[in-house]
Amino acid sequence: MSTTQVPYFAFRDYPAGIAQQVEEALLGALLSQQYILGEAVEQFESEFARYVQAGMTIGVGNGYDALVVALKAAGIGAGDEVIVPANTFIATVNAVVQVGAIPVLAEPDRHTCNLTAAEAAAHVTSRTRAVIPVHLYGQACEMDGLMALAQQHQLVLIEDFAQAQGASYKGRPVGGFGRVSATSFYPTKNLGALGDGGAVVTSDPELAAYAHMYRNYGQQQKYHNQIIGINSRLDALQAAVLCIKLQHLDAMNSERQRLAQVYLTALQGIGDLVLPVTATGCTHVYHIFNIRSRQRKALQLYLSAQGIQTAIHYPVPVHLQEAYTWLGYGTGNFPVAEELAETSLSLPLFPGMAEAEQGAVIANIQTFFERHG
Repeated sequence: MSTTQVPYFAFRDYPAGIAQQVEEALLGALLSQQYILGEAVEQFESEFARYVQAGMTIGVGNGYDALVVALKAAGIGAGDEVIVPANTFIATVNAVVQVGAIPVLAEPDRHTCNLTAAEAAAHVTSRTRAVIPVHLYGQACEMDGLMALAQQHQLVLIEDFAQAQGASYKGRPVGGFGRVSATSFYPTKNLGALGDGGAVVTSDPELAAYAHMYRNYGQQQKYHNQIIGINSRLDALQAAVLCIKLQHLDAMNSERQRLAQVYLTALQGIGDLVLPVTATGCTHVYHIFNIRSRQRKALQLYLSAQGIQTAIHYPVPVHLQEAYTWLGYGTGNFPVAEELAETSLSLPLFPGMAEAEQGAVIANIQTFFERHG
């Protein structure tokens, strides 16, 4: 079989013309000579808040800072317990520790890979102050149960929707369900900047006011500091880029969904593959197209030999990370998260991916399982 080189991710001019629009937006921001906060940032904050159907967006320097600012704004601090999924990216858990709180890990659902209300409920104690559902891989969590749980126990619901901009639950965009939410605009995200960027989203005016101050040294007026804050401001150049990309986010997500459907159809019933499952009422925008196989290592090596790049999200679950041995977890504590870590493989999927590229991925997976059963 001839090899077609397939990147795991590539930046393509999709939809056609977006690259030129981004260049023009950058030039406009450059000519404005307003590089820190200012009009471009305010415009993006307003448009993104409207997109996620929330009251306010506060642009910050990156997705990690967005989580920290969200937690701080919600009053989460020393000794508070925060429930987080055991299979999230480490930033979610690190942010909890950053504010002095204690991460309490919970198993994901083995089908959707997302945190559910039933699993989170098992970890609620008198010290629990918040729960952070992560809309993993681009699929919306089932939010009704999580919101009911938060209300029942008076918990702060904080969404991490870094991988799921544009996903929705029962017709409502993610990011607007939590009392406060956080997202990332890392370049490869569905809504990606040309560098780091992030945002806090809330409809609570008090939380928004705190976040506005905290991201900018704790000040509303220059040199007048109400609180001890940090320096984490969304760059004006990135905001200009994000304004353009936000206009095309639905189209880019639709293309991701189309490509995902091609995979779902072509790979159904092959070997021991477990394909993504989307829960009722949820949409999936396929930031990551995650398959699972007990032959993950051999499959990845075979695809690599054929010129096809893949990725693993995530090879070591949080509870087995060296940095988190102090939590006292060990192998076997979270068997679902451990199974996901051992079997998951992320296939190439990005707007602008060519039919021949995706065809090569599918054909080589089929060939692998024909040879290996």
